[in-house]
Amino acid sequence: MSRLFGSVRARATLAATLVVAVALVAAGAAVLLSLRSNLLGEAGTQAERSAREVATELAVGTPYADLSLDVDDRPVQVVDDDGVLVAASEDLERITGTGVDAVQPRPAVSPGGEDDDDDDDSGESLDPGEIGARITVSDGSATIDGDAEDYRFAAVPVKTDDRGTLTVYAGAPLSAEHGAVSTALTVMLIGFPLLLAVVAWVTWLVTRRALRPVEGIRREMAAITASEDLARRVPVPATHDEVARLATTTNETLAALESSVERQRGFVADASHELRSPIASLRTQLEVAAAHPELLDLDGAVADTVRLQRLAADLLLLARLDAGERPADARVDLAALAREAAEGRSGVRVRGAEGPVSVAGSRGQLGRVLANLLDNAQRHARSAVEVSVRRDGDTAVVAVADDGEGVPAADRERIFERFVRLDAARSRDDGGAGLGLAIARDVAVRHGGTLTVHDAPAGGALFELRLPGV
Repeated sequence: MSRLFGSVRARATLAATLVVAVALVAAGAAVLLSLRSNLLGEAGTQAERSAREVATELAVGTPYADLSLDVDDRPVQVVDDDGVLVAASEDLERITGTGVDAVQPRPAVSPGGEDDDDDDDSGESLDPGEIGARITVSDGSATIDGDAEDYRFAAVPVKTDDRGTLTVYAGAPLSAEHGAVSTALTVMLIGFPLLLAVVAWVTWLVTRRALRPVEGIRREMAAITASEDLARRVPVPATHDEVARLATTTNETLAALESSVERQRGFVADASHELRSPIASLRTQLEVAAAHPELLDLDGAVADTVRLQRLAADLLLLARLDAGERPADARVDLAALAREAAEGRSGVRVRGAEGPVSVAGSRGQLGRVLANLLDNAQRHARSAVEVSVRRDGDTAVVAVADDGEGVPAADRERIFERFVRLDAARSRDDGGAGLGLAIARDVAVRHGGTLTVHDAPAGGALFELRLPGV
């Protein structure tokens, strides 16, 4: 069963068919009930009309023998105050539902009506010759000349001059009601399944057409997965609906994934290139030392090892940031952190706020940001570096300014890219690996802040770190 309804098209068809089936059953039941109610009301009206015709004859004094009791072969009974049947249809053989089971009339013993009560059984007060306005309707059956049938009976009271109050029972057949309801039910039992089959078929075709673009997207995604070609895109239908938006979003996801993969490949290539130089230099020095110990450049080997260690640490941090590592939620005082980062650095002056300037985040990562900014500023400064920490509304601001050459406006975004070093800083001694500012900006962004570069008042570069304060 789960395999049978394992597709969206099958489930949509089943759901639509069930909804239509429930609606048809409810509508059919309402139609049958309304039809039956109308036909029963019509039968009651016919029975009342027949009863009033006989009551009119009784009101004008027509003898029992001359009453029109056999019109249209409908059962009629006339009952006196004592419940005695005084007149009935000629071929009436059996009757139920009127309260009087007798079918053979028996004339009343005392025809006079002098002492009769003026009120009939229904509670109406009638004058001689008057027909009651209140009628009683009931359902029953009757057998006339061997034919048994269901009837709706109407009871009409009438006051006569000499026979007291009489009640006329007249019936109207319910065969038309039964036949109409049966016919309607038969039509529904035949028509509803056919209609449901048409609904299921149309729904199946419509959903197949509606889901055709989705199938195209699925096939293309499968082909992209098999070929590993992230430059391919799924087709976008010109329908401007949810499927088109799904295709557009899928293409945007593929573009972001392609960009991420390309960035990853570039990162690996650049990292390999950057690691190759210190490793090759260190190997060369060790090979020379092995052959000629007196020529060992111990300071150079240590410097290359330290550079290699820092580069490896930077690469590991970038890998953790790219993996989505969330910063800690500790409370960090940027003023104290800035003083700690500047301690022991010559030419660096810290101007802190009077009170703590706190932010939420990782103390280690924020310390790395300040250290990288100070390293960059000292590398390019002529004589002095100034660090200021302040509050700007709800934002904590750390500014690191130097008095060097500054950063050209065209390069102020490019310097935050990984492994990017400007021409003036490409030497091994001065330039580093080009990861410090990239790490600083990534950490700032993951802490909900920004890192930008402007012109410093002293003519150099001013790096401004902005973080949400707490």
